[in-house]
Amino acid sequence: MKNVKSNTELVKLLKKGDMAAFDAIYNQYCHKLHQFVFMFLKQKEDAEGIVQEVFIKIWESRGKIDIYASFESFLFTIAYNSTMSLLRKRMRETKSREYLKSLQQVSAAEHVIDEIQYQELKQKVEFLLKQLTPRQEEIYRLSREEGLTHEEIAQKLNISESTVNNHLVKTIKFLKSHLDSGLAINILFVCMFLS
Repeated sequence: MKNVKSNTELVKLLKKGDMAAFDAIYNQYCHKLHQFVFMFLKQKEDAEGIVQEVFIKIWESRGKIDIYASFESFLFTIAYNSTMSLLRKRMRETKSREYLKSLQQVSAAEHVIDEIQYQELKQKVEFLLKQLTPRQEEIYRLSREEGLTHEEIAQKLNISESTVNNHLVKTIKFLKSHLDSGLAINILFVCMFLS
């Protein structure tokens, strides 16, 4: 490719099996994906393995790529799912299984499983927050992580309280629409949005 191509053009070429387009996309997103995956895995080798796996999946399923959808969102979703799959596998094969075997009481074992599910859910929420607008994410974090009231957030950001409320309502709807249903999610939302 002699000229710099837009993302849409690169994706179209990739869909047709253009290796040069694939290389360009790899070079564009490789570092970002590695940073994103490393945030969860905390191990360089594991993160590199996931990134390679993601691009293998992209190449193998290139014919199914929707050129009208966000390619970046598609790419990071694959990375996130692969990362969570690896984490669940590691938990089953090592720490969780060994720890659960050593427990004397069933209630203690159930507590560990609940904690793993809760932490995984929190990680998924963190991933989803990165897809919000910067202002929505900022308001969410000021409210839920720093504990500011709507009035305090409005004063800090020089916006109205109704604007703060509208952003939080949209954020809640977005998160709920992208999370699986279940008791653990209900508990998470009680903790996050009603506290």
